[in-house]
Amino acid sequence: MGTDGHGPRVRPVRYGVVPAGGLGTRFLPITRTVPKELLPIVDTAVIELVVSELAAAGVGRVVLVVGPGKEAIAGYFGPSPRVEARLVAEGRTEELELLHRPERLAQVRTVVQAEPRGNGHAVLMARQLVGAEPFAMLWGDDIMLADEPAVAQLLRARERLGGGSVVGCIRVDRRHASRYGMVAGTAVDERTTRVLAIVEKPAPEDAPGDLAAVHGYVLEPEIFDALADLEPGRGGEIWLTDAVARLAREGSPVWAVELEGQRYDTGDRIGYLTACIDAMLGRPDTGPAVREHLEQLGWRAPTDR
Repeated sequence: MGTDGHGPRVRPVRYGVVPAGGLGTRFLPITRTVPKELLPIVDTAVIELVVSELAAAGVGRVVLVVGPGKEAIAGYFGPSPRVEARLVAEGRTEELELLHRPERLAQVRTVVQAEPRGNGHAVLMARQLVGAEPFAMLWGDDIMLADEPAVAQLLRARERLGGGSVVGCIRVDRRHASRYGMVAGTAVDERTTRVLAIVEKPAPEDAPGDLAAVHGYVLEPEIFDALADLEPGRGGEIWLTDAVARLAREGSPVWAVELEGQRYDTGDRIGYLTACIDAMLGRPDTGPAVREHLEQLGWRAPTDR
């Protein structure tokens, strides 16, 4: 099966789904009123970076799944007539471009997950808008910097492999297995594994390997039926990894692809701060001043190779 004229064409992925309903308790008290997905990486909200990754990979329709009280996330991608009127009146064209940037990324729609029943349930909430189509799914607080967008790496792998669901992965120390869904499977090539099972947040001694599911997936529409039929798992919640593992057990092709790039878990305070520092250092408008400040504190930039 493939796209080379010798098999059926892989269905294109037009939709993206972004679960963004978490309470963000690790960032209290700021997340009492500000969703963690709207925390800025310098001057750009985390959620905009996630949607930008989907858009850069050609995914033009994005469904945000938010919790009650997090409707401000949808507002971030909508018009701001009051601010726009002021900027127009003052002739501030550069700021106008920045204001409109989130609105122009993609066609963004929002669904409210009324009850916190797990990340798998959050994905299931997008079913009415996505329908019977394959879709990309990225977590709303996970960003990755890479020459090729991480989700584009997953889409490219899906094309190469002839379809099926694809799991984004990284290699981790098994001591940290309890933070991740850990993949068990059979190697296909250096960076690809045929998934046999995914164990959600196992104890280190129970981890099937060192391949951890992170960042996102490309999912075939059959995942919705698997989620709808799934019994609550660990913590009484519906876990996406359980549904993906079920597809693999039942013979549907599920692939794990080791992603290339620098990943930041911005739902974690250290991950968020690291993303901010790296972003500031990498920008021409902030990098020199930040580097000078760090050097005053005794930090020295690595010598260029």
